[in-house]
Amino acid sequence: MASTNDLKNGLVLNIENQLWAVIDFQHVKPGKGPAFVRTKLKNVLSGKVVDKTFNAGVSVETANVDKTNMQYLYRDGDDFIFMDLSNYDQHPVSSTVVGDNAQWMLENQEATVAIHNGVAIYIELPASVELMITYTEPGLQGDRSSAGTKPATLETGAEIKVPLFLENNTKIRVDTRDGSYLGRVN
Repeated sequence: MASTNDLKNGLVLNIENQLWAVIDFQHVKPGKGPAFVRTKLKNVLSGKVVDKTFNAGVSVETANVDKTNMQYLYRDGDDFIFMDLSNYDQHPVSSTVVGDNAQWMLENQEATVAIHNGVAIYIELPASVELMITYTEPGLQGDRSSAGTKPATLETGAEIKVPLFLENNTKIRVDTRDGSYLGRVN
């Protein structure tokens, strides 16, 4: 149990037998009435985001979630196999837990795996990853001046929009949160 005064970003709460991660919180002390805490919570399993208000000082149940740095090894059917970097144990993580993060994952890449009661509940990738463009159409001469984009297929199979001047076998940096192009890697 924790008080609403102890809330911080990333803390996982157990509300009505569902796990909710605190995305944002704000302590509010109005001129009239008691203080309260306004929070933005994300359901760990479904990804749904809701706003919830708590009275200040009220106790909330926290969930025991262990975040462990792991290395993605390989895919085995519907499971992704991760290795704990501290003790080299291998843990299968289902494809439903990995979700859309799979399009940014390469073998031997590190990620943070959150485990609750021995089961992986979500994974966090770094904010950006470096991936190779495996196929993109050549840019046309004269298109360099405009800020146009074209589709490109990455080595993981993901498709993103990239600037026209990029070519095949170019290593780029991609934002894992929204899949946007961030720049070339030298």
